[in-house]
Amino acid sequence: MIRLDRLVNVLGGYGVRLACCPVPRDAELRSVVMRESTEVRAVDGDVFLAVGAGSVAEAVGWAVAARACAVLVHGDAGGAEAEGVALGESEGVAVLVVEPAVSWSRLAGVVYGLVLEGRETESGRGPTDLFALADSLAGAVGGAVTIEDRLSRVLAYSSSQEGADPARLATILGRRAPDPLRAVFEERGVFAHLAAHDGPLFVERDPEHGLTGRMVVAVRAGRELLGSVWVTCGSPLTGARGAALADGARTVAPHLLRRQASADLERQVESDLVIRLLEGTADAATVLSRLGLPPGALRVVAVRARIAAERHAALLLAFERATTGFGWSRPGRSALSGNTLYTVLLGDGVAAAREWVDRLRAALPARVAVTAGVGGPASAADLPASRQEADECLALHEARAPGAEPPAYDESWDDILLQRLRAAARGGRTPARGPVAELRRHDGEHATHYVATLRAWLEAQGDLARAGSRLGVHPNTIRYRLRRMTEVTALDLDDARKRLAMIIDLAAAGDD
Repeated sequence: MIRLDRLVNVLGGYGVRLACCPVPRDAELRSVVMRESTEVRAVDGDVFLAVGAGSVAEAVGWAVAARACAVLVHGDAGGAEAEGVALGESEGVAVLVVEPAVSWSRLAGVVYGLVLEGRETESGRGPTDLFALADSLAGAVGGAVTIEDRLSRVLAYSSSQEGADPARLATILGRRAPDPLRAVFEERGVFAHLAAHDGPLFVERDPEHGLTGRMVVAVRAGRELLGSVWVTCGSPLTGARGAALADGARTVAPHLLRRQASADLERQVESDLVIRLLEGTADAATVLSRLGLPPGALRVVAVRARIAAERHAALLLAFERATTGFGWSRPGRSALSGNTLYTVLLGDGVAAAREWVDRLRAALPARVAVTAGVGGPASAADLPASRQEADECLALHEARAPGAEPPAYDESWDDILLQRLRAAARGGRTPARGPVAELRRHDGEHATHYVATLRAWLEAQGDLARAGSRLGVHPNTIRYRLRRMTEVTALDLDDARKRLAMIIDLAAAGDD
């Protein structure tokens, strides 16, 4: 069934913002009502569409009378919104304000569709009633059943434990088969079979991995693989039991299709809003509210995921994992842009952002390589800057050794500055002539070490002994080289601005 957080998340893409929410975030919504003539009959329901309300306060009053936990009211309703919001807070009614340009007819269709879909699941016709379907199928085939999506994540399982084995328990607890067991399935061609064939396949027992045997069949909509149904059994299912499994896979298909369509809609809504924030928008605070995120410090995390032989599969898998669950059930909101997954996270702590990356990495198959960068803290309006910082930290992470923790802008701003300087140098945006350039040419033509000497002297702040120690030469050698360098170019080492410019020039070129 649908919960309030999911309703808010979806409606955010239709011009609806959450003004207040004094009710539990996981409140279940089972019905939608509108005001009718009081002479006819009273109405009550969970979501109240305040069509015709003269003010937000009036809309809240109608919702209270209908015992609703949420009310939708047009933003052009008369009266002060703050007064209505305060009333909603005191009466325990979530207030969702609709943009004036959004028609009631369009919005009502979306709300009724979402809530009625949730209600249908209780009678076995919706995507979240898969557990009841798994129980029914287990009774027909005589074995414990699990239903998985196309990424091998467990969606539902039967309460029956007939024939259950350690592998089934580990799969349910981990919400997907353990990697060693998946490797067994891969080796035996199970996943290749599911991708290409509609018929069931028997997987032989494997005591080492706690597997007594499995019957598995693909769940499809047309040619598209939606998921799979697994039955714990010691021998192939034949006759009526085999037919029941095939029929069960066909019954599961529309459930998974509706589940996928619903999730894809919400992901698209979320992704569009996140992209607007990352690209910059004048109504950033409103967009943030539509995403169900409170105002405050935010960070952008940029992630890339790769599998050696596959170009996009790992990134799409990471996006699915990052957007699993909706509304308040997740700490951030995500979008795909090009070859990068961007997530806007609440809070200004670097540790929390790195923990989020670690959880995402742990949720992906072991063979997926993940790199990430963490932008600096920002308000909603400043998220484009945090995105750029996250991109640059991501580039730093990709250049570092495997296993290094994701860089954060707060700690790596100096590396980012040097990276920008080097990018400018590669683009020809730094002077091609000057003391450093002339010393570099002299080194190339005469095999001298003047650039390295200049760098060591500048980094040692003129201390000849420290500079010599850095290069492994005597201080007198540094003094001699400096004197010879003044014959090649005008160094002006007594000028603080010239010294600073030479340090920047050396940093931009990345000279060692």
